[in-house]
Amino acid sequence: MNLIASTEITRFLSAELAWRYRAIPHEASDSNLVLLIDQEHYQDSFVGELELITGYSISLQKVQSDTITDLLSKSYRRNEGSVNKPNLVESVVKADDFLNKIIIEAKDLKSSDIHIETYADQCRIRLRIDGKLVERHKIPKDQYSFFINKVKIKAGLDIAEKRLPQDGRIIFNNNNIKIDIRVSVLPALYGEKIVLRLLSNDASAINLEKLGLDERQYNDFMRILKKPNGIILISGPTGSGKTTTLYATLKLLNNEQNNILTVEDPIEYTLDGINQVQLKENIGLSFASALRSFLRQDPDIIMLGEIRDGETAQMAMRAALTGHLVLSTIHTNSAWGTISRLIDMGVPSFLLANTINMTVAQRLVRTLCNICKTEVPLEADKYLDIAPFLQQIPNHCTPVGCKHCFFTGYSGRQAIYEVIPVDYKVSQFIKENTLNINNYIKEQKISKLEHAAISLLRDGTTSLEEIYPLLIS
Repeated sequence: MNLIASTEITRFLSAELAWRYRAIPHEASDSNLVLLIDQEHYQDSFVGELELITGYSISLQKVQSDTITDLLSKSYRRNEGSVNKPNLVESVVKADDFLNKIIIEAKDLKSSDIHIETYADQCRIRLRIDGKLVERHKIPKDQYSFFINKVKIKAGLDIAEKRLPQDGRIIFNNNNIKIDIRVSVLPALYGEKIVLRLLSNDASAINLEKLGLDERQYNDFMRILKKPNGIILISGPTGSGKTTTLYATLKLLNNEQNNILTVEDPIEYTLDGINQVQLKENIGLSFASALRSFLRQDPDIIMLGEIRDGETAQMAMRAALTGHLVLSTIHTNSAWGTISRLIDMGVPSFLLANTINMTVAQRLVRTLCNICKTEVPLEADKYLDIAPFLQQIPNHCTPVGCKHCFFTGYSGRQAIYEVIPVDYKVSQFIKENTLNINNYIKEQKISKLEHAAISLLRDGTTSLEEIYPLLIS
């Protein structure tokens, strides 16, 4: 028996009913529905009750309790006993209620994005959980446009415009749950695709000490933060946690003596005591123009959401030279790669050498589920391309999957870092345009991203498959 029900079949029974009766759809036709049911939970009255509720002729097949628990955990994923999966047959028509349930489900499952998309013969909803997309629901094809229009209305978008991309915002407030949601609509081949980005409104729980820096990196970070001016740059791909690191840093710097200004796109966290500006490029409010205005606002600390172009980069350097502490992010693959990226943007190397205090690279790595992970011998001969990293690691842990991790094998993510403080020696490298400082990094025993990843592999925190892309990059 296949131990996972398809998204298409699970829509015949709501999550609430599935968990209440400990039953799950197995087969369906026009008027008949076959359910697998927990043999220890079964009662003769269940057939009549379920037929009345669903409107189908019900047949029940008894199976072991463990099998039903596995199926329920996989097909009706929930968080700490809450029931999150709505009955689509009933609730898509009530699109406002359905949207609310999807958003609450995403929040409960710590999802960062909701993808609503349509294809030739199916429409689905996927959630990004721990960095990976997981299909959660199917929407009837004939109700997809109606549901999309409801989302667009909530986001203040034009429902008549179906040819051009649109961006909007939903302020979700339901039963004391408040979420700021960024909405992106994209016209695709078979209809409009919508992505909802769930933004956290509260940065109070973010703690720099607990993000994943090792002891030396944390000490270097704290030492550099004491400098009153200069630039601190955090690099990494989209979704690597750069903004979280920036806000953990701002939280430490936030006091009544400092005037802190930020310009972001979007504003992902809010902190009392910090003046935050939302980027609006359509009316000319870019990072560069906002930075010009900031310099007339008597700032002590400036945070730029991202350095995207040469104009913004040079403005940031000049702000640092005039006595301000500037924090920002940039897209590069390594901490030292930030330097060559800025030079490519047209920033003179002597200016970089005099302004950059520290460059940091980071990634997010999924952590193994502590309940089901299994230790096995490491067969190094299968990984000859990364063999130097695997020396003296006889065993490693692999993902298995259980109901506690919803059969993914992973639970949560952890950041790993590469931190290069810019001291006199590094400053000289920058002035001389020396772009390869691997020997210096080895001499100083600076931990690189791949070393941090191997450390997590060695202690059983993550799997080889999860860090393999880092080791070959």
